[in-house]
Amino acid sequence: MSKTETRRAASLHKVKVKGEKKENLAGYLLVAPMLIGLTIFTVIPTLISLILSFTDWSFIAGLDKIKFIGFRNYVLLFQDQVFLKSFGNNLVILLVVPIQLILALILAVVIDKYVYWKNLFKVIFFMPYISSVVAVAIVFQLLFHPSYGPVNQALKSLGMANPPKWLADLHYALPSVMIIMVWIGIGFCLIVYMAALQSIPRDLYESADIDGAGSWTRFRKITFPLVSPTTFFLLITGLISSFKSFDIIKVLTSGGPSYSTSVITYYLYTTAFENLKTGYASSMAWVLFGCVLLITLVQLYGQKKWVNY
Repeated sequence: MSKTETRRAASLHKVKVKGEKKENLAGYLLVAPMLIGLTIFTVIPTLISLILSFTDWSFIAGLDKIKFIGFRNYVLLFQDQVFLKSFGNNLVILLVVPIQLILALILAVVIDKYVYWKNLFKVIFFMPYISSVVAVAIVFQLLFHPSYGPVNQALKSLGMANPPKWLADLHYALPSVMIIMVWIGIGFCLIVYMAALQSIPRDLYESADIDGAGSWTRFRKITFPLVSPTTFFLLITGLISSFKSFDIIKVLTSGGPSYSTSVITYYLYTTAFENLKTGYASSMAWVLFGCVLLITLVQLYGQKKWVNY
């Protein structure tokens, strides 16, 4: 290679490197606002909460009042009956997710194959999801009113002498909340499932019809396997969302009666901002984080066996 060619190659390399640096700089500038916001409002507070979980401190006290107590908060958590009750309620509320998925998938298949005005039904089922949770909670408080609510009035007219008190009943309060959560969330699952169904090649169903496959066989062998990635996505996001349930509990029952509807996030809120136990509340947050992380890891491992990409 001649000197001229060598110089030309070196010059081209410098231009290429310079162009790459400019592209990298432009990329960093574009992501900088989001990265700064994520660091300030998420990463730093998360690390601070981890440190505070090992302390006995209230946020209204000065920083000089911070007292490190090691793992005592975590030990006390598993001796706290209200926390254990809230944790148990969270596990029960997880049942909302598979119920939502089953109902949404059935509705999506029916609407996709047998209903003409698909978009109208999408809007109808999606409305509860985009509605204000506070408004929805107030409406259901009226519907489930023990004495004058339409639900109990209908049950009395059907011959039930003592219908449940629903949100005011120790045994029916949590199932009532779960029913409302299913009603709110089913629209989102339905929309996602319908998008997944419409992406399935019609040739597969035509081939199955030629082979004489029935409706159940087509669903089991074609529909369900091909929407399994969608099911996996909705399962993970749904379980994480169920652990973060707060607003519906706050408006509907405030954790009552007798903590029958209390969940970890609500108990964390009352501990931190009503009882002013910041360190103890931080330990709850990290236990909650550990539970969500564990469930997510189990699902990521299990999805290799049933999700078809």
